[in-house]
Amino acid sequence: MTQDTSPDVAASPPKIAFISLGCPKALTDSELILTQLSAEGYATSKQYAGADLVVVNTCGFIDDAVKESLDTIGEALAANGRVIVTGCLGAKAGQDGGNLVQQVHPKVLAVTGPHATQEVMDAVHRHVPRPHDPFMDLVPSVGIKLTPRHYAYLKISEGCNHRCTFCIIPSMRGDLVSRPIGDVLADARTLFESGVKELLVISQDTSAYGVDVKYRTGFFDGQPVKTRLLDLCTRLADLAAPHGAWVRLHYVYPYPHVDDVLPLMAEGRVLPYLDVPFQHAHPDVLKRMKRPASGERNLERLARWREICPELVVRSTFIAGFPGETEAEFQTLLDFVQEAQIDRAGCFAYSPVQGAAANELPGQLPQQVREERRARFMAVAEAVSVAKLRRRVGATMQVLVDQAPALGRKGGVGRTYADAPEIDGQVRLLQPEKVSKTLKVGEFTRARIVAAEGHDLVALPI
Repeated sequence: MTQDTSPDVAASPPKIAFISLGCPKALTDSELILTQLSAEGYATSKQYAGADLVVVNTCGFIDDAVKESLDTIGEALAANGRVIVTGCLGAKAGQDGGNLVQQVHPKVLAVTGPHATQEVMDAVHRHVPRPHDPFMDLVPSVGIKLTPRHYAYLKISEGCNHRCTFCIIPSMRGDLVSRPIGDVLADARTLFESGVKELLVISQDTSAYGVDVKYRTGFFDGQPVKTRLLDLCTRLADLAAPHGAWVRLHYVYPYPHVDDVLPLMAEGRVLPYLDVPFQHAHPDVLKRMKRPASGERNLERLARWREICPELVVRSTFIAGFPGETEAEFQTLLDFVQEAQIDRAGCFAYSPVQGAAANELPGQLPQQVREERRARFMAVAEAVSVAKLRRRVGATMQVLVDQAPALGRKGGVGRTYADAPEIDGQVRLLQPEKVSKTLKVGEFTRARIVAAEGHDLVALPI
């Protein structure tokens, strides 16, 4: 009898704990790494316990995010001891010019910057080698996703060409690099075919897609397609239509050519929703921020967009208490939010970020003033938002179901086209009146809006 010396393919594969912090762009980086880990046969987990290694994908944009990332790395080191760090914080320098993460946590095994899938995999291989077994390791066609099955983020580019004085993202993620349009569309088709009902298009500057390659013509299914926003949205709409799926645009700067996309929204082919990072409205503050456009032009553009597509919903983010901001300049911002009728608005009290040019601007305001202005801004913005939500009472809307315990017999939670996941409001779905009516996560239902509660709606499935 001969001894079996073949590899024990049934043995448990090495387990990699994975923690993802930060924005959806970082989330898509995490998904790429998780997909590669799974393709090579590693098991993954969100728990430190029992893992052979921990990967922490960090955020380094503002001070709170830096602290959260550093704290998470510390927790992983304390609980596991073997940690690899990636993401934006990994590219951040400390006070003496060295790597910040390695200064604070010298015991980490490796540190990489953002969108560094291969560098992360190289580090994993060094510390937890695992030969690939193609007979045992199966990966879904869409890769490993960190979102629910019915929605997904689609990153179309990396980096940014702007040099906003409050931001250090270009120093971490580099200049704009647009993904080939054929690759983007192929990914979108795979996602739709896998059951995704909402595709969220993301980047640092979605409106600038293709600028870096001079809107070069690419190919998809053997047909030429230009690398630019309108062509991308048109083809995404074509791919979404057979599946009855939504296409939602995020991080859209208000450039003139965005006007060309509004007819697609008016026709219902792309969601009439724009996430536009205005940041401020007074021209002098925008100049100090080194932001494109001005408050007046933005008002004109919003009016033009709503003329083309009356159902348009606009969400935006703003900064209160930027260096040098006078009370009159801040009042201009409050007036803008009211006149622009921003449907969903978020606001940050200005926070210095290490390495940002705004740190050197004169007129730094006391923290108390910054926080007080943020609170005043949110009071005005919430009043606008709540008033607009109340106008929807009595309307019948399409709702994408996110939660439906017991098939929704006692109700559930969903979102309308006006609500992006995790950042906007929700729709609380009441118990259906019809006994035969059920709700299913990832499917659409028609619902009549019966009330508005703060930032959320209440609706009755019909």
